[in-house]
Amino acid sequence: MGQAKIISPIDPRIIRSELHEQLMLRKTNRAKNELYTFHANEAPNTMLEIGRLREEAFRAGGGGTGKAADIDELDLRPNGYQQLVVWDPEAQKILGGYRYILCKNAIEKQPDGTYETHLSSGEIFQFDPLFIKEYLPKTIELGRSFVTVENQNTSLDGNKKSRLPRSIFTLDNLWDGLGALMLIHDDCQYFFGKVTMYQSYNTKARDLIYYYLDTYFTPKVPLVTSKYPIQYETPIDQLQQIITGQDHKKDYKNMSQAIREMGTTIPPLVNTYIGLSEALMVFGSSYNPFFGDVLETAIMIPMEEITPEKKKRHINSFLRDAPRTLSGRVLQRIKQRLRKLNHHDDPTPEEPKQGLLPHL
Repeated sequence: MGQAKIISPIDPRIIRSELHEQLMLRKTNRAKNELYTFHANEAPNTMLEIGRLREEAFRAGGGGTGKAADIDELDLRPNGYQQLVVWDPEAQKILGGYRYILCKNAIEKQPDGTYETHLSSGEIFQFDPLFIKEYLPKTIELGRSFVTVENQNTSLDGNKKSRLPRSIFTLDNLWDGLGALMLIHDDCQYFFGKVTMYQSYNTKARDLIYYYLDTYFTPKVPLVTSKYPIQYETPIDQLQQIITGQDHKKDYKNMSQAIREMGTTIPPLVNTYIGLSEALMVFGSSYNPFFGDVLETAIMIPMEEITPEKKKRHINSFLRDAPRTLSGRVLQRIKQRLRKLNHHDDPTPEEPKQGLLPHL
């Protein structure tokens, strides 16, 4: 089946009219762009533009839905995914985005006592009942992370050959938004989602990344398993020559160098998640036959275990830019949540840091 022609761009003036103050989350730390969060029915034309930009970005990498716009039932259902977008007020355009959902809103208990989940990751990963009952109600699922094709191909100074593409700064902007979500949804403890790689990516580089993740971040109990598992194509002994399993920082350096020698780099989003927390959990990788056969890795991050540097950069600054639409009561809850997140970074000798997943 062929791919449909992608829809034409939506008039920026229409998008601007939909992105009103009530939907604004905050300004970004870099470039003072604006972050908005909304459901599709609150900004239907903006949702169309997101669908257009997502499909364009994913097709450019070898994935995508093949539809005229990447919009599905999960975006549109009443209790479905919210959109998080970076808006450039000067250029009047969307730079990138995520979609996300509070997983407690995506769980339905069936008459037979089992649970049905309305999560994108559930299409290609199987959830253990313990994971559904104990962890998903305290989790935000992230998905469909994208940076527009234009931002992927240009740098801050407009030089296409620059080593500092705009995409890095757009991802940084998006994490300002995720930091705000952590504070607002103070009953959530985890981020969960999929990291995407494309079939066109170097096979040995991909296997090195998977082997590194499997070696250092696989939990003891497989609460999430792949429905379409990916097998290594590179002999394990070759991977072990680079990744020894003795020192994760040294192995990361060796892996990064080996991948550069192959003429490519570690994907930015993979780098971002590896650098977020040593408590990162990786549940394996899967083919996604519903999205152009891309390769997706399920990961989970305890929010309290995110590095102090990342918290300072993306979370602590939220109160400075908190939108005027937030009530005093909400702001008080946010301040309490912020104190809790920051307190976790300074354990006393009697209270050492501990992971938040006792079952793992």
